[in-house]
Amino acid sequence: MLPDRGRKNDRKNDRTGAERHGRSSESLAALWLRLKGYRILARRLKTHVGEIDLVAAAPFGPVCFIEVKARALARAAAESVGPAQQTRIARAASLYLASRPHLARRGARFDIVAIAPRTLPVHHRDAWRPEI
Repeated sequence: MLPDRGRKNDRKNDRTGAERHGRSSESLAALWLRLKGYRILARRLKTHVGEIDLVAAAPFGPVCFIEVKARALARAAAESVGPAQQTRIARAASLYLASRPHLARRGARFDIVAIAPRTLPVHHRDAWRPEI
């Protein structure tokens, strides 16, 4: 009898679907922010300490490091960014700004964009302050 490879393929398909859903949620969040006057500076920014979904310049304001969360309810999405994830994002943001002093002068803010089905995205400005 051959080993069951169906479960492994199911997990791969689940990961691929989640990846596709995450990318489309980030695209929707980026579009929403652009409509509000933000300038997208980076998408899926990867550093050795973590990844940031979106980096955007607020109109006449700080550089925003934005975590995009898609859930069944927008409230659940906003509450799903825990302290460990906040710390990783803050460290990655620090690295990003260290290499861009012209942006660092603008200051930084940490936002969440919550994506839920059949509703407009919800932008939570200044969602947390890093403790590092």
